[in-house]
Amino acid sequence: MRINRPTGLTTLLATAAAERFGFFATRALLIHYATAGATHAVTRADGTTFANPGLGFDSATAAAVYALFSGFVHVLAIPGGWVADNLWGGRKAVRVGGWIIAAGHFSMAVPTKLTFFLGLVCIGVGTGLLKPNIVSMVGGLFPEEGARRDAGFSFLYTFINVGALMGPLVSGWLGEHHRWQYGFCAAGVGTVAGMIIYRFGDERLGGTGCLRTKDAPSQIAARARVFFGTCFVVALTAGAGSCLMTRGTIALPLAAINTVLSFGVSGVLAVCFVYLWKWGGHDARECRRLGAILCLLLLGTVFWIGFEQSGSSLNLTASGLTDRSLLGWTVPAAFLLAVNPLLVILLGPVFGSLWMWLDRRRVNPSIPVKAAIGLLSLAVGFLVLARGVSDASADRLISPSWLVATYFFHTIGELCLSPIGLSAVTRLSPPRRAGQMVGLWYGSIAAGSLFAGLIAGSLETSSPAPTFQFVATLIGAIGLAGLIAAPGIRRLMREDPLGNSR
Repeated sequence: MRINRPTGLTTLLATAAAERFGFFATRALLIHYATAGATHAVTRADGTTFANPGLGFDSATAAAVYALFSGFVHVLAIPGGWVADNLWGGRKAVRVGGWIIAAGHFSMAVPTKLTFFLGLVCIGVGTGLLKPNIVSMVGGLFPEEGARRDAGFSFLYTFINVGALMGPLVSGWLGEHHRWQYGFCAAGVGTVAGMIIYRFGDERLGGTGCLRTKDAPSQIAARARVFFGTCFVVALTAGAGSCLMTRGTIALPLAAINTVLSFGVSGVLAVCFVYLWKWGGHDARECRRLGAILCLLLLGTVFWIGFEQSGSSLNLTASGLTDRSLLGWTVPAAFLLAVNPLLVILLGPVFGSLWMWLDRRRVNPSIPVKAAIGLLSLAVGFLVLARGVSDASADRLISPSWLVATYFFHTIGELCLSPIGLSAVTRLSPPRRAGQMVGLWYGSIAAGSLFAGLIAGSLETSSPAPTFQFVATLIGAIGLAGLIAAPGIRRLMREDPLGNSR
């Protein structure tokens, strides 16, 4: 696939790839480290063993920790987008966020529960600042609409998955076969490398990512005081609550917190969107486009409920029910998480070229149709896995090929929905709301991730096959509903009565 690359794109791609390296490294190790007990040991090639203890959580608690982490990584993109749009600009938000992420990875490399949770918080805050604003800055480099923009985002999606591929391989090997802390430290080193690249490539971005506002500096400073004051109060309250829970003063399981937040985050997203839609000062055309974004957000939320099982229930399936022996060597379970980014790298250019080829022949599916196809492909992946684990047990392990096949269908679904959805959100958003709309897109991922944690936690007391069948049925039904609603969503996206927007 060939596109004319705008100046500064390489800098953004390298920064995003480094962030994904660290995030996917943490994602691959988190649930294994959380469930490993104090007596967890690693066997060397010579047959000797050494201790590699973890936190000793049960599967339900570990799944809740993963869901809360994944959820907040994405929900914090909403205030991260607001900060960029109203206080700092995207360029500064990315710079500050990247260094906070690096501090979080190094904090997790210290083997205590306090530093573990502190690291997760830092990664969540930093990613909330960095991730949505990297995407909106890439959108600023592709101001035109159409297939070239979609191809540009597919190119971005492919490139950053190089980082996502290397994260589980490097940190998975270091963490599972040496020390968990080595894997987390490697994630921090990768993030620091990305921030160094960003610093020296900053001048190539031109005006992209600069703060654009007509407000006086005094108004911006006043908003900043209110925002950061509120953040301080929230952080202080959350910290005090965490201490009380750690000491046993408040008996509130993490799984219960996950349940409350799953519905709470969904409600907050709905309120934020309705506020922007009704009282954001938008004209009729912008409101129609916001309606289209809302439909894509709903489809995306359901998609992420299934897709985000990869770091929890699918990861647990890889470690507990999958035969990972290869030529006398036990392949780290984290390695199977590298299948998805590897397939994205291989198939991303194919899909980008496919969209351009179909567009030239004027048969390119509309964006809502692509999103619905993504949901249906995801559902097929879960049906495959449900069949694979139907008779699985600790004594009857399944072949890794079942998980590879599942990730294949999940990757097809991801390529149909995620990069195209990002492209659509940045294109349909009012210019002054670009960061916030991207934040809401990541907020939909947060809601899906939190609900995914509830499903993964049920594996503690239920068989995996019925759980995966339920997920497949839910996602498949919404996918069919999306296909039926696609013509109406497309009408909301149109620029004019003739509707050249796809």
